[in-house]
Order: sequence, then structure tokens, then C-alpha cells
Amino acid sequence: MRPLRLLSGGAAQGLVEALRPSFEARTGWRIDGLFGAVGAMKARLLAGEAVDVMILSRVLIDELVRDGHLLADTARNIGTVRTAIAARAGDAFPDVGNEAELRTALIRSDEVHFPDPEQATAGIHFAKVMKTLGVWQEAAAKLRPAPNGATAMRALARSTSRRPLGCTQATEILSTAGVVLVAPLPPGCDLATTYAAAMTIRSTVPAEAFKLIGLLAENAAGRHGFD
Repeated sequence: MRPLRLLSGGAAQGLVEALRPSFEARTGWRIDGLFGAVGAMKARLLAGEAVDVMILSRVLIDELVRDGHLLADTARNIGTVRTAIAARAGDAFPDVGNEAELRTALIRSDEVHFPDPEQATAGIHFAKVMKTLGVWQEAAAKLRPAPNGATAMRALARSTSRRPLGCTQATEILSTAGVVLVAPLPPGCDLATTYAAAMTIRSTVPAEAFKLIGLLAENAAGRHGFD
């Protein structure tokens, strides 16, 4: 199969993998995808990497359209993803229904796994939440940032500590074996991020890229953590 190059935020990996078989069978093109923190994916595009389709937060897609890197008329929303708290499978769920409960859960935990606080949507937001709750400095020794949400969740699943917790996009929690979604971040700390897909101006396979974007936009609702 010929490759169609995709760079995507990790939040969309489960959806892409679910739709991969039908897309590849229908088109004869193989999805060559790389998934990670949205900031890192944007940086790869700007560095000149050959890419056909980008899946990022809508904010970053619009920025790249404005700056001439993506084609505006191909951009489509995929869906909305909530940032959520995760627990290791088999562990008791902490109470995280409000800000006070979340703060207590973070203080009582002995590891906190989350994605890159400078490059990943969920990581950037969760770092702000911890600072707002006044636990960033107190929890410094137990923070376990990872390059992206999927890596953070795999680390949580492997943890041997007594009370580990994690936070990333709900889609990444749901697609990782060994971790369980506890709840979205509570009111006042919550974040819902709209993701979108668009074709790059340098795509050499526009027909196939547009088909993939359409398939993603039409099939995301209610699947793999997308609202």
C-alpha cells in the first residue's frame, strides 16, 4: 500500500486506529501516522516534514491555516474531548468531583502521571490546574510528566507505587490498557478541547487526504471518548 502521512495529537489515536482498516481497504492507501503532543506535531510540520493530514486542536489548526500551512477549505471539526483523571486498573477511585476533592486526591497520591506541560494540550492545562490548586510545588517530587498522554498512561498502568494517579485527554485514557477513566476534571478545573483535521498545502495525495478527513469527521461522535 502507498502511504498517506498523518501527524496527530495523541487524543485522536484511538479513533484513527479504529477507522484505519476501512479506510485502507476502501482506498488502497496506508495511514502512516505519528501521534504525540500537539505542540510537537506542529513543530514537525513547521520544520518541513512531509505531511498530508494534520489532526490538532482547532485552535492550532486555525493558526496553521492562517499562516498558510493548511488548506482552509479542508478543515473539519472531529469532535470534543474532555481532560480527565485516570486511575490504575483495580485501584479504588479517588473523589475528584470538585476542586477541594481533586486537591486532596493529588496530595494523597504518590505519583502523578500526565503529558508534557509545555507541548501537550492536557499537560499544559493540568499544570495550570495544579498551580491554581496550590499543589504544584508540594507535589513536585511525585510529578511524572511524559512526552504525550499515551506514554503517561502506559507509565501509570505499569506503576508499582501505592496510590498513583494520572491526567490526560479522556480518549487517551480509554485507549490504554491497564488504566481507567475516573471522571473529567471538576467544574472550575475542567477543559473540553475541540479537535480538527485539515490537509497540508504540500499534500501530494489530496483526494485520499480529503477522504480521510471526511471519514474522521463523520465517525467520531460518541466513539473513543469524543463528544
